[in-house]
Amino acid sequence: MTRLWNDPAAFADEMIDGFVAANGRYVRRVTGGVVRAGGTPAGQVAVVVGGGSGHYPAFGGLVGPGLAHGAAMGNLFASPSAQQIRAVAHAAHAGGGVFFSYGNYAGDVLNFSAAEERLRAEGIACATVTVTDDVASAGPHEHERRRGIAGDLTVFRAAAAAASAGYDLAGVARIARHANDRTRSFGVAFTGCTLPGAPEPLFSVPPGRMAVGLGIHGEPGIEETDVPTADELADLLVRTLLAERPAGADGRVVPILNGLGSLKYEELFVVYRRIAELLGDAGLEVVDPHVGEYCTSFDMAGTSLTLFWLDDELAGLWETPVDTPAYRRGAAAVSTTAAAESAAASATAAARATATATADAGSHPIAPGDDASRAAARVVTSVIDAVAATIDVHVDELGRLDAIAGDGDHGIGMQRGAHAARAAAHDAVAAGAGAGTTLACAADAWSDRAGGTSGALWGVILASVATALGDTGRPDRAAVVSGVAAGARGVVAYGHAEIGDKTMVDALAPFSSELGRAVAAGAPLAEAWRTAAEAATSAAAATADLLPRRGRARTHGQHSVGTPDPGAHSLALIATAVGDLLATERNGHHD
Repeated sequence: MTRLWNDPAAFADEMIDGFVAANGRYVRRVTGGVVRAGGTPAGQVAVVVGGGSGHYPAFGGLVGPGLAHGAAMGNLFASPSAQQIRAVAHAAHAGGGVFFSYGNYAGDVLNFSAAEERLRAEGIACATVTVTDDVASAGPHEHERRRGIAGDLTVFRAAAAAASAGYDLAGVARIARHANDRTRSFGVAFTGCTLPGAPEPLFSVPPGRMAVGLGIHGEPGIEETDVPTADELADLLVRTLLAERPAGADGRVVPILNGLGSLKYEELFVVYRRIAELLGDAGLEVVDPHVGEYCTSFDMAGTSLTLFWLDDELAGLWETPVDTPAYRRGAAAVSTTAAAESAAASATAAARATATATADAGSHPIAPGDDASRAAARVVTSVIDAVAATIDVHVDELGRLDAIAGDGDHGIGMQRGAHAARAAAHDAVAAGAGAGTTLACAADAWSDRAGGTSGALWGVILASVATALGDTGRPDRAAVVSGVAAGARGVVAYGHAEIGDKTMVDALAPFSSELGRAVAAGAPLAEAWRTAAEAATSAAAATADLLPRRGRARTHGQHSVGTPDPGAHSLALIATAVGDLLATERNGHHD
């Protein structure tokens, strides 16, 4: 279990601050994560990695000479936001373009893709390779659907070595794709992990049993067995991975035995003893074996084996020295003089990143709205106050639901997002903003602070409604309906989910449809909203019977049947709370 924290919602931020304080030789803090203390050499491709916190040394611990130039670090088990990723990329960029790599999870894909679009629009060349090494998460013919686990290390290291060697952006991306194609991983666990403040672990394994093939966020595996001996576990890991030897592999392999958080190094060495024997018996040449913690899952007791199959080009790049806070290989990579020169070369990029971060912190300049719109903005703040209060009441419930059908962070993520939105909305109103700008500021703050899939999608919803409200005049019912409908379309387009996939869309689509129908029939907005909220509540409850087909919950399969989707449930809670508020409004301005 996790024992030490202050406020669970602040844990990730405080962890990053402490990490930077302890590793100032290697990294410096920027908005959204960390970058190399010495900066990126001028003209070199900047390799930016990232994902949720809770997996140390991934991702910040892998920033330094020979490896990543920057890491975007999200909340616990939640993707960093698009704003955070963009800020880290700006801080790391030194003229050679930005290469992104991260594990293949829905929230990461959404937010990194959004950040990449914005960077390209600003004239910064970008490329991406997602890591898909976990053989348990999809079949060999669905490689693109697999999760990224400890194989992150091989892909990140290969890409960074190529950047250090002077490869251009296309060349770095080619090497990363090749490394990903040559990487396979498989893991087991004996206990679950417990997030700060959570009363129970995300999942449990009965005493004397082992979960086989599970993911690093507690996603269930393919089976459960009795705990084997160390040798029997080694046999299982090696046999599973050798069955997926990449085509054309010449027999040179880097084995990485990864501890997931609380398995002792001594135990890992006992297991690796047998792994080394088995690889030798298979006629393989073992190169640079790794035994330790490279991608953890908080305090999970478990291990994974990764096999990285080399060829001449990959083998040469693998010899690049690496010196990071948590991972060192080869000779010292940077002298004091070189570090100083690199820092000077990156000063312009750092200044640009600071300006970018400042702009992102208030990305909507406040142009005063007219009297009617400022009055509507005050209603907007009341709505967001009600949303934040509702999430506060239900934060533990949302976390519990997500621990069954996800990774347990939905409550904390929604709470962080709603509180940030509330603060941003009140600041906007105090500055004289109209309704549209007030809600747009709230949308940006929500997506930035919440992170993850839900943060990105709530940002889409609120921003769509904000556009429809505008900053002049009193918004009418048609504008609200139009904004909600645009938000629903945006969520579908952004997240690629449809009705029946067991996601937020299952509640949002009927809410939008029923709101439009009721308003078209002449109902006042408050009445139409409450009717739509009832439809959303019924639809959210019905997701309990569905199998997930999108997002991280997809791998939970039957485990999530009987539990409603937490994203759909939280949307229904919010819709209901807003409906109650609108019903108590006395001035009628919301219609």
